[in-house]
Amino acid sequence: MAESLAPPPKTLDVKLARLLADPGCRDFILADAKDADMAFGLAAPGLAAGGQPDRGPFRSLAEFRDQIRALVAEGLVDVMLMSASTSDVLAVEERLFVHSPVTPAVRMNDTTDIWLAAGSGTYSSQPALPFATTTIPHAQWGRLEPGGAGHPAVDLGLFSITLNGDAAADRAMLAAYRDFRHEAERSRFRHFLEVFFPNALAQAGAAAPRGVGRFVADHVVRALAGVPRAGRPVFLKIPYLGPDVTEQLAAYDRSLIVGILGGAAGTTHDAFALVEQSKQHGARVALFGRKINASEHQLEFVRHLRAVADEHLAAAEAVRSYHAVLTRHGIRPHRPLDDDLAITHTAAAYGG
Repeated sequence: MAESLAPPPKTLDVKLARLLADPGCRDFILADAKDADMAFGLAAPGLAAGGQPDRGPFRSLAEFRDQIRALVAEGLVDVMLMSASTSDVLAVEERLFVHSPVTPAVRMNDTTDIWLAAGSGTYSSQPALPFATTTIPHAQWGRLEPGGAGHPAVDLGLFSITLNGDAAADRAMLAAYRDFRHEAERSRFRHFLEVFFPNALAQAGAAAPRGVGRFVADHVVRALAGVPRAGRPVFLKIPYLGPDVTEQLAAYDRSLIVGILGGAAGTTHDAFALVEQSKQHGARVALFGRKINASEHQLEFVRHLRAVADEHLAAAEAVRSYHAVLTRHGIRPHRPLDDDLAITHTAAAYGG
């Protein structure tokens, strides 16, 4: 009886171990980023039926959390990223992840470039400043004082930085990351590192050397050069930097697993092709939030995303299959199939 109640292994841990042991491993980690309430406020859960982007109505937080429960129940993703308040309900109180192969994670900071409440002005275009609403004990236990019986509900967090080529602002950002790493190491709390594109290069009077992709890659390498293994992120979450820079970053240090972020919602082909292309050029993780949340049927969208990530379907083939499934469910797609097969430009930054 005890064996039957043993929790299943976390697919994240299994895949991380295989990826680190074998550079040629084709495993791919998928994460759903359901942490948008740290950025958008009322609009975070997505539009309700008939809603308009500029005024709603929007889905409720309860509906947003129901989508998380459904995705976790299916086990289609390896990581579920949440705000501390949502994690407190689902991971700490409900213990949703105890008998799930899905690993819960919490967004550990909210830099000023993701302060995107309606009418909030120019936060997203000013040089990003460090700030963190939550703490590691809050993520682990749902309270400020750590400890208690058993293991913490969460042992993985996302820390995000945005660098702009402004020495004072970038130093403050990196100092905040250093302080977080030290606390995380003491608490045995793992993290993955998100690095956004510069959000204010023009305001900072700087120019990204050799293009913005190289700017981000060089800063990732430089920032982690002084970090020993005990304090390093388990993987990266960065914009897709294009074939050449992504391949160079993935090859530079095989212990540093490259993951890409999804950015703004676009066509279905945008999402599927981003996974296909980034994997082809060395990425082994994808973290999609808005692309999943804005889809017509989140479970089926992620099911097809998983098929592309695991190389069971090509991206264009997956788009056609997804539309066929929507038809069987009687769901009207956001756009006709031919339009949904297009590749468009979507912003990688929260404020895009």
